Parts: sequence; structure tokens; C-alpha cells
Amino acid sequence: MRGQLPVNAGLTSSNANGSTGPAPWRDPELSPAARAAALVPLMSLEEKVAQLVGVWVGADAAGGGVAPHQADMADGAPWSTIIRNGLGQLTRPFGTAPVDPVLGARSLAVSQAEIVAASRFGIPAQVHEECLTGFATWKATAYPTPLCWGAAFDPLLVEEMAGLIGRSMRAAGVHQGLAPVLDVTRDYRWGRTEETIGEDPYLVGTVGAAYVRGLEGAGIVATLKHFAGYSASRGGRNHAPVAIGRRELADVILPPFEMALRLGGARSVMNSYAEIDGVPVAADPDLLTALLRGDWGFEGTVVSDYFSVRFLEKLHGVAAEAGDAARLALRAGIDVELPTVDTFGPPLVEAVRSGAVDEALIDRAVHRVLAQKAEQGLLDEKWRPEPDGIDALAFDDESNQDVAVRLARQSVVLLRNTDGVLPLAAGRRVALVGPVADDPMVMLGCYAFPAHVGVRHPEHGLGVDIPSLRASLAALVPDLAYAPGCDITGDDTSGIAAAAATAAASDVCVLAVGDRAGMFGRGTSGEGCDAADLRLPGVQADLVRAVLATGTPTVLVLLTGRPYALGSDVDGAAAVVQAFFPGQRGGQALAEVLTGAVNPSGRLPVSIPRDAGGLPATYLSPPLGRRSGVSSVDPTPTFPFGHGLSYTTFEWCDPLGPSDWAVDGEARFGITVRNTGARSGTEVVQLYLHDPVAQTTRPVVRLIGYARVPLEPGETARVMFAVPADLASFTGVHGRRIVEPGDVELRFGRSSGEVAAAVPVRLVGAEREVDHRRRLLSTVEVDR
Repeated sequence: MRGQLPVNAGLTSSNANGSTGPAPWRDPELSPAARAAALVPLMSLEEKVAQLVGVWVGADAAGGGVAPHQADMADGAPWSTIIRNGLGQLTRPFGTAPVDPVLGARSLAVSQAEIVAASRFGIPAQVHEECLTGFATWKATAYPTPLCWGAAFDPLLVEEMAGLIGRSMRAAGVHQGLAPVLDVTRDYRWGRTEETIGEDPYLVGTVGAAYVRGLEGAGIVATLKHFAGYSASRGGRNHAPVAIGRRELADVILPPFEMALRLGGARSVMNSYAEIDGVPVAADPDLLTALLRGDWGFEGTVVSDYFSVRFLEKLHGVAAEAGDAARLALRAGIDVELPTVDTFGPPLVEAVRSGAVDEALIDRAVHRVLAQKAEQGLLDEKWRPEPDGIDALAFDDESNQDVAVRLARQSVVLLRNTDGVLPLAAGRRVALVGPVADDPMVMLGCYAFPAHVGVRHPEHGLGVDIPSLRASLAALVPDLAYAPGCDITGDDTSGIAAAAATAAASDVCVLAVGDRAGMFGRGTSGEGCDAADLRLPGVQADLVRAVLATGTPTVLVLLTGRPYALGSDVDGAAAVVQAFFPGQRGGQALAEVLTGAVNPSGRLPVSIPRDAGGLPATYLSPPLGRRSGVSSVDPTPTFPFGHGLSYTTFEWCDPLGPSDWAVDGEARFGITVRNTGARSGTEVVQLYLHDPVAQTTRPVVRLIGYARVPLEPGETARVMFAVPADLASFTGVHGRRIVEPGDVELRFGRSSGEVAAAVPVRLVGAEREVDHRRRLLSTVEVDR
């Protein structure tokens, strides 16, 4: 079959003794850089430029696809014309339309064989796919969203998940994954909040680095998104300008990327759509070259976010035309234009021919691209287009589902539990009310295949089993009464009275409200689905008030992609449970938590605000960013970052730490935790730094360590953190990162707002400057 055509390996080179043999760029014994260096001089300009583009086969250039400006894609040339000089990347061959995994892998192998046979050097394309909540293909497991990863506080489990995702992708012939998202949430109104891991850079960095390790360990190139500043847009609007200072950029936005590169080993970075202080990142050499490559030493590839090079002309207005946009992006440090041939195609070739673009910029980018292909074996003489084991591809097997449900369970956060209304007691009449109660799609984030692509192909079905909360709870609670009450969006209140009556006739009501993820206005959460404020969508707040007014003890369940303001309207709820799009097994996980089969252990990766206004405000605020006597607005959240309850109780005691801590040293801080309740449970011990006096204003507290500690009833554990003084560093008044001597406090917290114990300590020594080589992690030991 065509998918098994031989690779074009006929090119030879002369050896020192006059004999000929395989070209050196085919030699796996040489370093990837040496192989790329041997090949680049042999290539024509057109062949080099062809390595710097992707092609999106099957995308709808009429604009009916997943993104605005998709209609701006270059007119489609014949396939034979596109590949005659080679091809850098193939864009989303699985994630564009529903395709059976085996048939998709075979079709991809055919395309690769054609690419190899058509071009002079026979170089395969690098294939990329989305993989934020699983391999974005039909019939693949839809995992919980990144906010759930953050809520679980469990990097090892996230790494296990990413490893499974990566192995599925590699088995199908994919080489690169466009994940993880390392944007630190700054304004919850931003629609892509669901794609972020949380509002704290240490949590985002540690969990994000774990995801990278899992993906890279499976042989997939991880792509860090979105470098940098994307989440700090004005008003929480997608693509809106970003106006942040250099300290916020250095101390909040950039650290997760440093951690994922150094601790995870990511080999690719994707630029942010943002413009920071008037400079679009796609055209910013200070970020993409001076910082990323010069200061940090990154040697991988920088790929453009979809259409972002063209946006330099179309949206930002810093380029006059396509060739100019290509020039700015190449100069800044972008190596590959995605998703398809546009400015890096004929406009770039013409710009080089005219002298507007230096060909050395092309050579720089193509060297990086070819070196990465060499790393993956794509230049090897023995490479074949069809992966091994193609007939046995299965992407939603028992191992994938097991990790999906474990992560979903750990991500559910119990926010309130008055009078022990949870877990639901046997024999009580239970009502389930709310617009998200019987909708499988509310379990998924906007980058899960059924929500991202499948909604445009309803004839294919979901591809995987996604039980709703109603189906899952009904399996555990007999005679479950149900009423939707209202829709997620819209202003129809006609069903609210019936829902309230259903609640009133029951002993306890589970009231499920929230979001449905979508893209660019097709959902209430997701890319391009920004919110004007943090009120629940539609008339759901009216439904909440009506049900609470019945007096029936009510468990409010929030299935959302962002935190919504929970003010006085929900003060009457007996219990509150938060879930952030927990994936295809999320309904099961929620039902198990509600009935007590699972003891909740999730903690908030974002604060839950009280008021719909007063934004942006995250827990990383200095004193004047919090409640004060000089403003009538109180930004104190209803539930703070790190908060979460359990069905058991824990006692914390015996904190310890040194009195002095060298500015270039490491100190050990410990606390004892005991399960004082009647059932097993997991406590999440959080360690915060409080710096009361510094040369620049500092957050009142910020996370510098954490540990999940499972304990049986009566069991005790000693939790010890080894903390490098580098974690006390910050950007000082002169713009340099420093460790400043002086008094600080290490706080053991059940959350950022609840301190269980504090250890005062003095940083001693001279002010010390640090850089990206600083130590980035606390290490933790749990001794039982």
C-alpha cells in the first residue's frame, strides 16, 4: 500500500576515501545539530522555507471551522504542489474531523509517504495535535481540564496522565503536542481560564512541568503555551492588549515557563497572541530570542499560535503586508508558522529574493526545525511512515479511563458542608435540579474533541461514553427526582417554579449549575467566550434563589470553567461543591463524592470571589490589593485559593524551622498532621511565604510548597519541606531578581486564607542576585 512506500534515501555524499555512502544528515550517530548543519547548505530557498510551514488538510477555509480568521488562510493549492519542496508540519490530521483511529493513522502514513516521495530530500513532516485534555481525536479519552489538574495538587498523577496521552499520540504517528497551557490566571472573566492550571505561578509551574515530563517521556514534543502574558489581557478579553509591569511579568507570568523548560524538558514554545505594552509577542525579539534563547538557553523550536503571524498585519497593525509580517516574526524568533501555508509561503520567498528578509534568518529557523526532526528519528534512513502496532490502536482503554476518573475524583472541591449534609444519607428523598445536571457535555473543556470538533459533526456521536451527573447519581441514589429548571443560557424562567417544587418535595436537593464550554461565543466558557462579569450565565442565579427559598437543605454543585461570584445569594446553601469540567468520568466522580464513596480532597486552584465586580483580583495581592480602609470595595473572596474540605478532620501541630536562613542556603520547615476523624482522607499541606517588609510591595502570601498527605483514621505524618532561599527571591527596585535579607515568615496553611501555624525566620547575609539558574522547587518528605 502507499503508506509503506520506501523513504527516499538515495542522496549520497563523498567520503574522505572517495567512496560514497548515506548523506551525513541521515547518520543517527551524528548529533541532531550536526545533521541539520550538513543538510541546510544543500537546500534551495524554497526547500528551506517549506520546512517552516504547516499544512492544515481538511480545514474549512470558508470560515466554518473552529476559529475566526480561518477564512484568512491562503487559497488551497493542489497537494502535489504543496509538498513538492518538502513540508515542515502537518496540522491536526486527527483533530480536524472525526476519524477512526486506525483509519486515521493509516491515512496519515499515506500522506507521509507521499511527502517523502515527492521532495528531493525525502524528509517527513512533523505532525502536531492538540492534547490539552487528552489526544484531541475521536474515540480518545477526554480527561479533566487543567483547572482540575491544579485542584488535585498532584503532579505525579498529571505526569501519569500526560504519559498515557503521549503514548497514544506516538502510536498514531503524531510527534508534537500543543500543550500544556502555562498562563497564570489573572482575570477570571477570560474565557480561557478553564485552560489554565490556576492563579499561582508555583502551582502552575510544578503541575505544568509534570505534564511536560509525561508527554516528553512518551516521545512527544511538548509545546508550552502561550509565551507570554496572554492571560493578563485588559478586561479579561481574548487577544486584548496587555499592560503589565516588568515585575508582574518576571515574578508571576514567566516562572511557570522556566519551570517547564528546566524541570520538564519541553522542546517547543508557542508564542502568545498578546501585545505587551504595545509590542505583539509574535514580533518581540526581547522575549522570543533574548530572554528565551539568550538568557534561558532554550534550543528547541518556537511555533506560532494559529494565524498569529498574519495577525501582525490584520489585527495589530505593525506589519504592512504578509511578507513584512513574516520578516517581523522570523526576526523575533518564530521558526514555524502554523497552522498552514500563509506568510511563510510565497510572501516570504519573495521578501528574501527582494532583499527585505535576510536569508540567514531562514537558515537559523530551518536548522532548529531539522535538528528537532533528527532528534525524533525523522531524518533516519530506516524511518518508515507507518507506526508499529497500528491495527491495535485504542485511545479510551481501561488504563486511560482509570487515570481520568482518579484525577476527576481528586479535583472535586468541597467548599462548604454545613451540619454534615454531605455525604448524602441513605434513605433520604433526593432531588436533582439544574441545567447542567443531565448534560454530558458540561463535563468537558473547550479543547476536548467532542466539544472542540465533534459538535460540528453530530452524526458521529461523542465517540466516548460520558455519563451525566444525573445518570451517575441515579445509579447510587434510588428514586432520584429531577427537574432542569432552566437552560444554561437564555432568559426563560418558565421551568423554575417546577424545579423549586421538586426541591420542596424532597429531603435534600442537589442543585447543579454552571457552564458549557465552546469556542468563540458558542459556549459560556472557553476560547473567545469571555464574560462581562462573574454572574452565573443566563437565569441560573434566579433558579438558585428559588430553590434556596424552599428551605430544603441544598447542595450547590458548580460545574464551571471559571470561578463565579458566590455572594449572599448562596449563603443559604447547606453545602457547596466545585468541579472544573472534570472530564468524561466527571459525573461518576461527582456522584461518588456526593454519596461519600469518595472523600473529597481537591483544593481551589483559583479563589472564588464574592462579588461579580472588583476585578481583577487574585490571592497574590499586596496589602493594598486586599480589604482596606481606603476603598469601599472589599475584594475578599468567598473561598480563598487553596481552600477545600474533607469528610474527616485533621489536626496540625508542632511546627518547626530554623531561626536563621542563609540567603544562599536551604532551610527545613516541618509540621505534624494527624487524621482525627473516623474515615481515611487526604490533607493537602500548603506552605506559604510571608515577606512583611521588602524593597518592592510583595503578595501578602505566596505558595512555595505543597504536599498531598493521605492518612488513615488516627494516623500521623510528619511533613518536612526543604526550601531553597531562591524561592524567597523577587524582582527588586532595580529590575534584577534578588534574595533580600530580613525577617520573613513561613506559614503552613490549609489555604492561602487559613494559617494553621507560622514559623518566623530571618534571611541572613548580603543581598544576593539570582537568575534563571536559581533553584525552583521545594522538596518534601512525608514520614509516617
